[in-house]
Amino acid sequence: MFNYLITRYTKVQLLIISVIIVFAFFISESNIFARIGYDAQIMEMNDQIEYYRNKTTEDKQKLEQLQLDKDQIEKFVRENYFMKKDNEDVYIIE
Repeated sequence: MFNYLITRYTKVQLLIISVIIVFAFFISESNIFARIGYDAQIMEMNDQIEYYRNKTTEDKQKLEQLQLDKDQIEKFVRENYFMKKDNEDVYIIE
């Protein structure tokens, strides 16, 4: 293969091609290492997108339950906002 390239192209042409390849893959802003880093970021962001889509679906289901059932609203308020009825005491144990 190397002999084929030497007979096909001059040494100057091979040098220019080599410089262009080295520049394109290793020196430029969009080099191979940056590309690998960008791919990792894309994968991480896709995972985050999937997480937030699932979270949105769960939250919509919770919202529907809260809108339909008064007991669910009361339970939610008691657990998250520590509200209570007038005739009761609430103790928070951590």
